[in-house]
Amino acid sequence: MNERVSASRDIAAPADAIWALVTDLPRMGEWSSENLGGKWLKGAVGPAPGATFRGANRNGIYWWKTKAIVQECIPGERFSFRVTSLGIPVSEWTYEFEATEAGCRVTESWVDRRPGFFKPISSMATGVRDRETHTRAELAQTLDSLAAAAEAQAG
Repeated sequence: MNERVSASRDIAAPADAIWALVTDLPRMGEWSSENLGGKWLKGAVGPAPGATFRGANRNGIYWWKTKAIVQECIPGERFSFRVTSLGIPVSEWTYEFEATEAGCRVTESWVDRRPGFFKPISSMATGVRDRETHTRAELAQTLDSLAAAAEAQAG
């Protein structure tokens, strides 16, 4: 069974504005402590179902690149993508946006899609032994940083 980790954060900014930040791949490194950003591939210039991108990641002295394909892309509502490494499924990331009185609630979710044989290999490559616990902390940090950026932008 695939592990799933989710975290939510209320942010005092409109959903469309936060969605635009999340889908601005080169900026992802501004709020994620592990992801350094991404680059659209194969002629893609922005988020759309089927668009692919390359992600760069780091954890201390470890760094790695992945490839991802956008699964869902609904402005202001949902953005999800599936990640592979060396052609092997790794994860699925989803961002959901729900309007609130003060702005919106953002939920970031991660699903571990790695086959059993690949987990020890990816642990050695990333320096992360317990991916679920590590990702739970990363989600909280990412949402806090995203909130700071979105709320500053909303002014």
